Amino acid sequence: MLKLRRTERGFARADFEDLYGSKCSIQQSSLATDDAIWLGVHEGSLHYEKQESSRMHLNRKQVAELIPLLERFVKTGELFSE
Repeated sequence: MLKLRRTERGFARADFEDLYGSKCSIQQSSLATDDAIWLGVHEGSLHYEKQESSRMHLNRKQVAELIPLLERFVKTGELFSE
């Protein structure tokens, strides 16, 4: 299960790896004009450097772990449920 934590600025964030071991994350954005998140592969990750694409390669289990976070964000605009 993905473990959410707070960044130094107080935004919710969870780090994980895709099937190739690339470092990925989901994080609440600081955008002041809209509720938004960051979701992607970190530059410098193993898979990222070998490919032209910066897309994540996820299996069904990994997607299942992201779904509750994404559903909560759609409903509340937050990643954390507080």
